[in-house]
Amino acid sequence: MKPVVEHHRFTVDEFYRMQEAGIWTEDSRVELIEGEIFHMPPIGSQHAGTVDQISHLFHRLLAGRAIIRVQSPVRIDEYTEPQPDITLLKPRSDFYRTSHPTPPDVWLVVEVAETSADYDREVKMPVYGRAGIPEAWVVDLVQGWVEVYTMPWEAGYRQKRIYHREERIQLQVFPDVAVEASALL
Repeated sequence: MKPVVEHHRFTVDEFYRMQEAGIWTEDSRVELIEGEIFHMPPIGSQHAGTVDQISHLFHRLLAGRAIIRVQSPVRIDEYTEPQPDITLLKPRSDFYRTSHPTPPDVWLVVEVAETSADYDREVKMPVYGRAGIPEAWVVDLVQGWVEVYTMPWEAGYRQKRIYHREERIQLQVFPDVAVEASALL
């Protein structure tokens, strides 16, 4: 008789219990994507500075119109809780203190890619699209461009457009707001 080999998918609750048990700390760079735990590389200074720059830009452009979160969880479902670099959220009076935001709360996620571009494109963008998040960006620091994903559907996103430094990106949820791609890179 052959042994049965099963693949175990961790739930978000199990993921948090592992942290409580000390398997990793709150500062560990780990994400739960579709039941699998991914260890992320350390954040370099270029990546961190770019995240801060984008956060500053969004705070200036969207003051009072959106909650801007930096490297905080979004609960996609029972098995997936990524930590996008930047998230634009619908305003909520408790600022999401009582629960992490879920896809209906999210207007835009931004991933800054210095060493993680393939992971962001091939793993995270399809997750965000399947979850119905209306817009997702990959700020590719190596290529020097911004990839904008729109039109979510069950396989990810139907549309992807690359913006080069000299181009302007208009936010879907705020049609009156456009940013220079160069301000993100």
